[in-house]
Amino acid sequence: MIDFNFKIERELPNGLGRAGKIETAHGVIETPAFIVVGTKATVKALTPEQVRDLGAQAVLANTYHLYLQPGADLVAEAGGLQKFMNWRGPTFTDSGGFQVFSLGAAYGEGGLTKFAVGDKSKNPYLSRLDIEKTEEVVKLAKIDNEGVTFRSHLDGSEHRLTPEKSMQIQHQLGADIIFAFDECTAPSADYEYQKEALARTHAWAERSLAEHQKLGGSQSLFGIVQGGRHQDLREESAKFAFCWFWDWWFI
Repeated sequence: MIDFNFKIERELPNGLGRAGKIETAHGVIETPAFIVVGTKATVKALTPEQVRDLGAQAVLANTYHLYLQPGADLVAEAGGLQKFMNWRGPTFTDSGGFQVFSLGAAYGEGGLTKFAVGDKSKNPYLSRLDIEKTEEVVKLAKIDNEGVTFRSHLDGSEHRLTPEKSMQIQHQLGADIIFAFDECTAPSADYEYQKEALARTHAWAERSLAEHQKLGGSQSLFGIVQGGRHQDLREESAKFAFCWFWDWWFI
């Protein structure tokens, strides 16, 4: 059973805006809301009490970073994300996809997805890694239709992230609201690649939903709308997300 509900309290004419309440197992979020980023289950330089005193209602942690360090198993053993970070309120985790693609030169068959060139002198992450290089180009991630193989930005170790793996990690972390695994494309990617990546994102969405339902529990799953800067692709993606009965749509 999902411990989740959304109520619209006020709405502007013509759909120009609305205010509401998101009810979760760990508290209520009054919308619109600014969700504080606590990448590694902590908001830098602030205690949980200070974050709450500033008016924050919810915190978003990062699946990629928590998976690499300290590990989802440790967070689960501590009782989940809320107890691990001593946060008394709703939490989110993203799928890890953005970091997999954005922290390295990610290549798919026939096209790039994020950065084509990794200049070691300008990127502090790359200077730490002892991995195979071809002149300036450093391949930190490889995409295929099943998922992404990537190297950790911490030590260069190789990892594999799939829609199923992302769901498993996020269920271990235990946030109230979690994200489907998607391909985060570069703004510079051409139309044909964006279309190809969108088809992959939709296939991954179906697999994310299936794994989420298989694992059970009370977490709520975000659907992701992609398509780059192309209106027709974004409309196609929005219709897809709506038809798959997501609790939410992340645009």
